[in-house]
Amino acid sequence: MISKATAPHYMWGDGCDGWRLVQSDGLSVIHERMPSRTTEVRHYHRAARQFFFIVSGAAVMERGDERVALRSGEGVEILPGVSHRIRNESEQDVEFLVVSAPPSQGDRLLDINEPPSEMEKRASRPAEGLL
Repeated sequence: MISKATAPHYMWGDGCDGWRLVQSDGLSVIHERMPSRTTEVRHYHRAARQFFFIVSGAAVMERGDERVALRSGEGVEILPGVSHRIRNESEQDVEFLVVSAPPSQGDRLLDINEPPSEMEKRASRPAEGLL
């Protein structure tokens, strides 16, 4: 059995948290928390297919040219090669699951077509790439 209390924890971006619930050669499941008004850097993955599922709060997923508003109990799939980023535009924390197959660690490339804003520079993840 695993939970946030027992899973390996890491910090990323501007005060965001992650807990590695499953980490294997074929699958990654991460529980993440983003404080109010934080965002991730726009990026894509060469091989990883991902599913983001909102556990609590609300977020906006920018996927390609579309914005998908997500609330608790809703999710969205991201295919390999599709530029994306998750944003917490609300006043509350958002918690979500990120399921990646194969794992996205080491498979993350920045979207160089969109220079990062100052907020995105602060939100940049470690070079190992987690989403």
